[in-house]
Amino acid sequence: MTDDPEAFAAGWAEAARSRVAAAKVGPQTRQIGRVEEVADGIAMISGLPEARLDELLAFADGRFGFAQVLEEDRVGCVLLDDLSGIEAGDVVSGTGDVVRVPVGEGLLGRVVDPLGRPLDGKGPIAAETRMPIERPAPAIVERDAVTRPVQTGILVLDTLFALGRGQRELIIGDRATGKTTVAIDAIISQTASDIISVYVAIGQKSASTRRAIEAIRAHGVPERTIVVVASPADAPGLQWIAPFAGFTMAEYFRDRGQHALVVLDDLSKHAATHREIALLTRQSPGREAYPGDVFYLHARLLERAAMLSAEMGGGSLTALPIAETDAGNLSAYIPTNLISITDGQIVLDSRLFNEGQKPAVDVGTSVSRVGGKTQAHALREAAETMRLDYAQFLELEMFTRFGGLSDQRVKARLTRGERIRAILSQRPYHPFRLVEEVALVTAVQAGLADALPAEKIGDLRQAIAGGIDRAAPEAVRQIEAEGTLDEAGHKALRDALAVMIGRSAPPPEADR
Repeated sequence: MTDDPEAFAAGWAEAARSRVAAAKVGPQTRQIGRVEEVADGIAMISGLPEARLDELLAFADGRFGFAQVLEEDRVGCVLLDDLSGIEAGDVVSGTGDVVRVPVGEGLLGRVVDPLGRPLDGKGPIAAETRMPIERPAPAIVERDAVTRPVQTGILVLDTLFALGRGQRELIIGDRATGKTTVAIDAIISQTASDIISVYVAIGQKSASTRRAIEAIRAHGVPERTIVVVASPADAPGLQWIAPFAGFTMAEYFRDRGQHALVVLDDLSKHAATHREIALLTRQSPGREAYPGDVFYLHARLLERAAMLSAEMGGGSLTALPIAETDAGNLSAYIPTNLISITDGQIVLDSRLFNEGQKPAVDVGTSVSRVGGKTQAHALREAAETMRLDYAQFLELEMFTRFGGLSDQRVKARLTRGERIRAILSQRPYHPFRLVEEVALVTAVQAGLADALPAEKIGDLRQAIAGGIDRAAPEAVRQIEAEGTLDEAGHKALRDALAVMIGRSAPPPEADR
C-alpha cells in the first residue's frame, strides 16, 4: 500500500474502470418453465420450447428430472427423486446437460444408487469424473472377436455354454429358479481374475438385494465390485436409469483397457418401469401395452457390451442380463426381444429346480452363440462329447420309465449320464476353479467314475478340491498357466483321479 493517498485513489479508480469495461453488459435470457401437473413420478411442464430429449431439468427446490417426452406445448419430465414438495406452478429450468453419473476406482467396493449417491454409509464417493448414462455403442471397426473366456465357476456353464469376454448372455427363467444365484456365482468366481464386476439391482426386493450383497462380501472380492441399487420404493426414473448407469460405470474400466462384467437383475422389471413411464406420459401403447421403442431401449443398452480391438485398448465389457418368464413361456414379448438381442441364453427350468437339480439349467433350450471358441483348451478337450452324451441320457431315461432295458450299452449310457448329472449339480456360492472343472469332467468322461455311486460324486468333488493340487501338481500348473494339457499332463491327471476314486486309470486307447 502506497503512502500517497492520491496515487492510491487513482490506482483504485483505474482498476474499477477495468472491471467495469470487462463486464458483459446486456440483456440475458433464461427459459423458465412451470409445472402444470405432477403425479406418479411424472411432471408435465410447459414453457420450455427448446428443451431437448433426455435433457436434465432442474426444479426450484434442487431436485432433478429428465425430459422423456417432447410435445408441441409440453414436456414430459421423469423425476429422479420422490415428488414430495413439487407442486403445480413450481419453476423449472433447463440445464443444457444430460444425466451423468460418477465413475472411477473410488466406486469399487461401494453400494450406490443409480446417480452414484452412497447407500452403504461409508462417506462420499471419490469420483474421478462424471459421464453420461447414455453413450454410443462401440462401432464395428472398434470391436474384436470374442475369444477370451469368462470363467463363471459354474460347471454346467463353463463346459456346455461357454461365456466369452465381450459377450451378452441372457439368464432367463421363472421366478425363484436361481437366476440371481447363477449371476452372483459368476461374480464370485472372478476372485482370481482381472475382471471388475458391477451388479445392478433393478426393482428387486430389499431382502433379495441384501442377500446378494452379503454373498459377494462373504465369498467374493467386494473391493473389485460395484453394486448399484434401485429399489422398488425409488422413483420410476431412478429405476429406469439404473442399467444405463451401471454400464457407464463399467465402461470407464473397459475404455482403460481393463475387463468388466455387468449383471442386470432384471430387465423384465426394467421393461415394466419403461411401460409405466410411457403410459403415464401418454405415449401410444403397443403389444402388451409396451411402447413401440421397448426393443430399441434394450438393444441400445446391450450393444454397449463389447470386446474392444487392440487399437482401442483391448478392454472388454461382458453383460449378463436377467429376465423373468411366466410359466416357462419363452415366447412372451420381452423374453423374445431379449433373446434376439443377446448372444445366447441360459434357461433355468422350474421342474429341475424343484427336483433338486441346481443350478436348474435346461441344456436343451440353453445355448451360447459364441460356443467353444472361448473355452480353455483343456476343458474343451475334456468335455468334447459331454453335451451329446447328456442329451442322449435324458432321452434314454425318459424311455426307461416305461420298462427296463437289458442292453448293456444302454445301461452304460445311463450310468454315464447319471454321473454327468451328478457333477453338474453344484452348491450356490461355491464356484469351481478351472482345474477342478477339468478334473471332474475328465473323471466322468474317461469312465473313471462309472463304478462310483452317483450319491458319492459329492465326495469326489470335495476330494478333488482338497487334493488335486498335491496329487497332480504338474497338470495343475499347466492348466492354470496355459489352459492346456499335454499327454504327460493328461496321464498324470487320470492317474491322480484314479487314486482318488479308488480304481486304476484306463489306458489311453479306452478313452478314445
